[in-house]
Amino acid sequence: MATSYNLFIDQGATFSANVTVKDNTNSVRDLSGFTSRSQMRRSHYSSNSTAFTTTIGTPASGNVTLSLTDAVTANLKPGRHVYDVEIISSANVVERVYEGIVTVYPEVTR
Repeated sequence: MATSYNLFIDQGATFSANVTVKDNTNSVRDLSGFTSRSQMRRSHYSSNSTAFTTTIGTPASGNVTLSLTDAVTANLKPGRHVYDVEIISSANVVERVYEGIVTVYPEVTR
């Protein structure tokens, strides 16, 4: 089951967040051999999505970094969105590890 974690994004600003993938005993998972992907949408059923850039820096740390450029966040609609993060093993097994709400706060300075 995925861990629930909410994100907060300032429209027009560079965004970055780290999530740590853990197993069912709350131990950090080694992500060696894994890739990751993540998207956000206005609702679970929206056909349009925004893909986060995901990076697994040091696999043994279990960290996945999600990021968006300022140009990408400038085009996000303010309000509530949903997202998830998936990891994919070398055997092509997909596992959802994080999910939650993304709140986008509107930009004033443009």
